[in-house]
Amino acid sequence: MSTAQVERVELDQLTCWRIRAAGSELLVAQQGAQILSYQQGEQPPLIWLSPQAAYQRGQSVRGGVPLCWPWFGDLRRNPQAVQAHFHLEQAPAHGLVRTLDWELLGIEEEDDAVTLRFAYDTRTQPLEGWPRDAGLTFVVRVAQDLGMSLETHNRGNTPLTLSQALHSYFAVSDVRQVKVEGLQACRYIDTLQDWQELRQQDDLRFSAETDRIYLDTAARLSIIDPGWGRRIHLDSRGSRSAVLWNPWIDKARRLSQFPADAWQNMLCIETANVLEDVVQLNAGERHRLELRLSSELIG
Repeated sequence: MSTAQVERVELDQLTCWRIRAAGSELLVAQQGAQILSYQQGEQPPLIWLSPQAAYQRGQSVRGGVPLCWPWFGDLRRNPQAVQAHFHLEQAPAHGLVRTLDWELLGIEEEDDAVTLRFAYDTRTQPLEGWPRDAGLTFVVRVAQDLGMSLETHNRGNTPLTLSQALHSYFAVSDVRQVKVEGLQACRYIDTLQDWQELRQQDDLRFSAETDRIYLDTAARLSIIDPGWGRRIHLDSRGSRSAVLWNPWIDKARRLSQFPADAWQNMLCIETANVLEDVVQLNAGERHRLELRLSSELIG
């Protein structure tokens, strides 16, 4: 018999679901199908949510896991094949579905696991300026770990090219003390150094504003956090790129829903398909972007 608890909650203008299962707690919003927070047992939060988060319709919440689709970041920085699908002059950052309501298909309980299924259908909810026929499904499963998958189905009769990201904000004790394993020898684009292509030599550590796009990434990346004695594992499928971001001191002061000192306690590792790793789907094809998050205590 399931011991999980599922509760619908209203946070200001947003409808959300709070799930308690296998000792973990998950909060998900219907808007954008956005995971807002996730915590395992008595550990500090694994997914970071801003203390100044605003739950407003039409506005992505700062933190959690926003879904970036059908492009990531600035559309003008995307390959021409991605840009060509959008027909308006002004393109919002990170795509079109972060601030729209998704349909909740169902919540399933099995033993100590809970699965939520969301869908977005461009036939019934057309995207302004993006006249394509696509079906999106986002599945979240919380148990001993947290799994998520974003599936795109090209239902049109012409090819579809897109970039995307699971824009995950992770909670850390102090970003200046953590490191990320799994990026050694990866090529990366440093957007803060005129988009130069460089190569990672050792584990990544943080001592200034960071905004990098890593290419040909491994299936597993790990955040080592000695302050909280924790290692967070990110296991991905259907992705060959990752974006690592921390705003540091100056940019943090200019961000919305973001305390001036919050940069110390968060780190974005975005499981993605960007630049040369864009997704290309022929008519009828599907692509699934998957991420599983787990953690272990370290001495």
